[in-house]
Amino acid sequence: MTTVHPLQTVNSQSLTGKLQRFHDELLCDYPDICRLACAIYDTNSDILKTFINSTREGHAIAGYEVKLHNTPSLLELANQQQSRVIDDISRQIHAGTPHSDWLLEQGYLSSFTIPIVRQSKFLGFIFIDSTTKASFTEGVQRDLIMRCNGICDAIANELSSAHLLVATASAIRSIAHLRDFETGMHLTRMAELSKLIAHNLPAEKALNDEIIEHIYLFSPLHDIGKIGIPDSILLKQGKLTTEERKIIQTHVQKGVDIIDAILAEFNLIEQSDARIMRNIIAFHHEYLDGSGYPFKLKGEQIPIEARVVTVADIFDALTHERPYKKPWTTAESLAELDDMVRQGKLDKDCVWALNKVIDQAERIVSTYRDVTQ
Repeated sequence: MTTVHPLQTVNSQSLTGKLQRFHDELLCDYPDICRLACAIYDTNSDILKTFINSTREGHAIAGYEVKLHNTPSLLELANQQQSRVIDDISRQIHAGTPHSDWLLEQGYLSSFTIPIVRQSKFLGFIFIDSTTKASFTEGVQRDLIMRCNGICDAIANELSSAHLLVATASAIRSIAHLRDFETGMHLTRMAELSKLIAHNLPAEKALNDEIIEHIYLFSPLHDIGKIGIPDSILLKQGKLTTEERKIIQTHVQKGVDIIDAILAEFNLIEQSDARIMRNIIAFHHEYLDGSGYPFKLKGEQIPIEARVVTVADIFDALTHERPYKKPWTTAESLAELDDMVRQGKLDKDCVWALNKVIDQAERIVSTYRDVTQ
């Protein structure tokens, strides 16, 4: 059996780290460039969302999402695959939207926006801001577009790798006919609830948009190892025996083995996003008091992404019907989570984050309710 150890969420090879080093290099030639940021685009939802940034002046905008079709100027840039220069932000940008209000508050004076396009597909934008007006002359624009190609390639490659991992693991699940309660709606709820909790954690948890995006992508794969559990146990209507419970708990190690094989096949084991996926699969049944399984980890030994997914998974299980139970109300479910915090099992900040935005969690539960309910 493979021994699993927690892996750090962020390392020097994260996209955020790469962008910050690229920013350092730019500052040698362009000392007025105070901010670089990337927003990525989700075609299915039409959502443009903050992803990575390197901010030297002002405060970074994080957790921001907007429908691309609700922002005509950016939509035109995406469709035309053209860059845009704003020489005087204070005169050309008007208050009235969250992003415009934030931009005006920072005191940036000019900006340059570059669409990220690979193989004719629009992936997002690079935003570059300066502390001086009219910084981005035609010569500077040409130089920046050329120099940004490397970071744009890194972003495109990492997003491609992440989606490849998800697609491969999802294909394995489909081929194996995993039934249980792993419906499409459950998986969607897991992604949305995990993202919601992660976005609302206290600042000291230091989850940036890059990490949250990977939690969102990978949380639905938490129980991938259940493809190795017999249906007689997985779909049992009554209470599991002690032996059956031991068998079903082996799904964690089975999931780790599956993911490790995929990561090795694609040579992705060292990527930060791959480690987040592995941590979620390996540690989402661990409890802070060491009473979880299978590794009996305690406290900070459990990576924050796993603690987030644990709370999302328990909340979803409580609020939805299972072969052995009827759905609980939201109030009952929150009370149970609070009790588990008092017992020392769950991360209090993760449960607090869910409580803080319970109205949004209820909308997720309602919007993505299983068809059979």
